[in-house]
Amino acid sequence: MGEEKVLCAASAYEQKFYLNPEFDALPEEVKQELQIMCVLYTEDVGGIFMAVFDEDGNLELKVDHEENDFAFDEIGSVLKIKELQQTKRELFESLEMFYQVFYLEKEI
Repeated sequence: MGEEKVLCAASAYEQKFYLNPEFDALPEEVKQELQIMCVLYTEDVGGIFMAVFDEDGNLELKVDHEENDFAFDEIGSVLKIKELQQTKRELFESLEMFYQVFYLEKEI
């Protein structure tokens, strides 16, 4: 059974962005787009935002927040995730294909 692998994450609490060093081979434009997406999400909604590959290579957008964070916008979070899934669909599909080919060694 495989595990999840974090692609990138951002935290409104620490005001930091993280890109997994295993994905340094991604083009600079893609890395910048991921950083902008993550940081803007946490600026708008708060909490911690993560883009994670599941064991099958599907990219999942995950959100977490501290229990006592009353500024976290749960409704806005759901809407923002849906918006990202629509507007960044092409990027996400490309990242999934990249991950499945180079990390899971699937043939496409």
